[in-house]
Amino acid sequence: MLPFNRPYATGNEITYIGQAIAERKLSGDGRFTMACHGLLEQLLGSGRALLTTSCTDALEAAAILCDIQPGDEVIVPSFTFVSSANAFALRGAQLRFADSLASHPNLDHHSVEALVTPRTRAIVAVHYAGVACEMDPLRDIATRHGLMIVEDAAQAIGASYRGRPLGTLGDLAAFSFHETKNVISGEGGSLHVNRPDLFARAEVIREKGTNRSAFFRGEIDKYGWIDIGSSFLPSELVAAYLLAQLEAIEDIQARRVAVSRRYDARLGALGAGCGVQMPFLPDYASENGHMYYMVLPDADARARLLAHMTRNDILATFHYQALHRSRYFHAQHDGRALPQADRYTECLVRLPLYADMTADETDWVADRVETFLHTML
Repeated sequence: MLPFNRPYATGNEITYIGQAIAERKLSGDGRFTMACHGLLEQLLGSGRALLTTSCTDALEAAAILCDIQPGDEVIVPSFTFVSSANAFALRGAQLRFADSLASHPNLDHHSVEALVTPRTRAIVAVHYAGVACEMDPLRDIATRHGLMIVEDAAQAIGASYRGRPLGTLGDLAAFSFHETKNVISGEGGSLHVNRPDLFARAEVIREKGTNRSAFFRGEIDKYGWIDIGSSFLPSELVAAYLLAQLEAIEDIQARRVAVSRRYDARLGALGAGCGVQMPFLPDYASENGHMYYMVLPDADARARLLAHMTRNDILATFHYQALHRSRYFHAQHDGRALPQADRYTECLVRLPLYADMTADETDWVADRVETFLHTML
């Protein structure tokens, strides 16, 4: 079966991991971690990077840095991965779920202001499929109401909004290096800190609430427990793998964008003619080739397409289940209808896409999708 994802390797991962083993420095914040920090900061052009064991951990650290207290409210899109919301729920926040845009699964920025109350503390902007949310209106709302913005940029490395790198537009941002992402380390993430006044505390939170990082730099003569925190830093083995990926990010992105564009050339017009919503790239956003998705007219059509792909030995998949109607949260939801989040939950399909996907593999998938779409004409 053609896989949905195939983790990419540049060829230098084993070399770097071997070097880390030979140097006998395996715990975090060694030279491979520092090299990754440097490349991430160079890529984004501003702010400070801190590797974490996952994007989830980066979001949980961000929630602490936002000083979320029980009863505070946080605005989050309903159509997102659970970590976007769970990080703030863990701090006792009341989640206020926003709907998605009709044109794109991103958060509907038009709906956010109506969700702000005196208890609101933060907005979580999730850049779905590596495509930027409309950030200027969100930043305007945040400024007027004194709110923090956390960018969930799990899928968005290397993408931009009006020429500005995603991950640099909020107070804080979180990236993922899970094996399904563009740049990977198996499991891994990073916290990007755009406010200088938050960086020292971010370092402490990441190191179990201690000032251990300052101790290792020789800035203090001993370290101790000075804040809450957790063990958020990854090992040097993870950082070594990631370094090889970051060094090749331009090539990786180009490969993925080429697959996405080949899909679009084959399927874009036909899908639209069949009433299928195809990927949309606003003029304010750039693409990073993270995902190719289709939104079928209804749940039945989605089910039939997925079954058709399975019969043809291709693993396509659906995506998030709207969080406002999840088993955990539905009783807490305020009852507002979120029709676009529901629609994407029921109708969205993701096609296989990975960096070393060949033109023949891409065409094989496109051929099978075309066959299905012709049945809808």
